[in-house]
Amino acid sequence: MSGGLYSTSNKDFDRTLDLKHVKPYGDTMNDGKVQLSFTLPVPAGDEAMEAAKQLIQKMGMTNPQIVFMKELTEGFTFVNCYGNCTPTVDFTTIHVPKVEGTHWDMHECDDFIRTHIGRPIVVVGASTGTDAHTVGIDAIMNMKGFAGHYGLERYDMIEAHNLGSQVPNEEFIEAAKRLKADALLVSQTVTQKDVHIQNLTELVEMLEAEGMRDKVILVCGGPRITHELAKELGYDAGFGMNSYADDVASYVAQQLALR
Repeated sequence: MSGGLYSTSNKDFDRTLDLKHVKPYGDTMNDGKVQLSFTLPVPAGDEAMEAAKQLIQKMGMTNPQIVFMKELTEGFTFVNCYGNCTPTVDFTTIHVPKVEGTHWDMHECDDFIRTHIGRPIVVVGASTGTDAHTVGIDAIMNMKGFAGHYGLERYDMIEAHNLGSQVPNEEFIEAAKRLKADALLVSQTVTQKDVHIQNLTELVEMLEAEGMRDKVILVCGGPRITHELAKELGYDAGFGMNSYADDVASYVAQQLALR
């Protein structure tokens, strides 16, 4: 392939990249190109377009361009825009807490459990509280899994119980007792007004009141969950975007073996 970036040697490419001053990349290194989309509560028209441009400039970006505009409903306008970001970040100083441990596929994880634990691990999962979304917990628990990663129900050495959605924390804890759970998995997709934080915090407090918190491996996951947030809320681990069943299974198996 020729032309553009692909005609530039690695040496030239590396010379333009400064990890201490990183900014968005669009067409060329360091151009700061950013794509934005948002809805303005104003009628569609030239005024809405100008308002969008001014907002982009006030965000600290230059060269604002409105490339698409459409009325969503009367009095509301959706816009898609471009701008050039001027601030930079020092990539070399960034440290993000991550779940530590070895990653295994399903077969490797089953072999580890057989050798180091000697019995199936009991895992209970649910979308708790008022959260009616099952896409997250199903991707981890259901036998078919997601994106080529088999769910925990397919593991030979994991006894997986998917309780579904809108499971009150009280019922979740009762199921954990009845099933003698080794690990609890909580999926949270609904995050408006930080309701997920309230629900996750409540579960930890209830487990502590029952004297169960230290007896189970407690894991949460969802689109706005990070390992750092999970630890702050009292969980053992948190799994966000691009996490799969084998990530969770590997972590739970290793933690249970350590305990």
